[in-house]
Amino acid sequence: MKKTVTYSVVGRVNPADRESGEMKYYAQSQARGEMGIREIAERIHQMCTVTRADVMAVLTAMEDIVAEGLQGGEIVRMGGLGSLQLSLSGEGSATEDAYSDALIGKVRVLFRPGTVMQEALNNLAFERVPVKYKKEEEGEEEGGLGA
Repeated sequence: MKKTVTYSVVGRVNPADRESGEMKYYAQSQARGEMGIREIAERIHQMCTVTRADVMAVLTAMEDIVAEGLQGGEIVRMGGLGSLQLSLSGEGSATEDAYSDALIGKVRVLFRPGTVMQEALNNLAFERVPVKYKKEEEGEEEGGLGA
């Protein structure tokens, strides 16, 4: 059964050619709400014989274990859900010997969907909805939910 993702259509200037001012329109996903760790625990509790408190304990421990694994440089594989891995970006150096960790600017977490997640993404339907937040004036930051 297909799940429906809501989206709005928003105009954006090409970031590679801001001078032209040419705007194109793109889909931007619109969240319907949030699901926190307590809601996840409740839903898992309803699907199996484990108590909500036990699920919360496991999920809370998982937060710590995943963070610890990433800090240790490990790829964290979470079955069919996917995997997490650190990615580094920053400045380059002229030579390998001249490189130092002071040139590392950002550390990000990459998520690579697994088979279960990929199947979920492949079985989506889409529903267009109005934009939740619009720019008030030219030059203001866009306040919509992430793309």
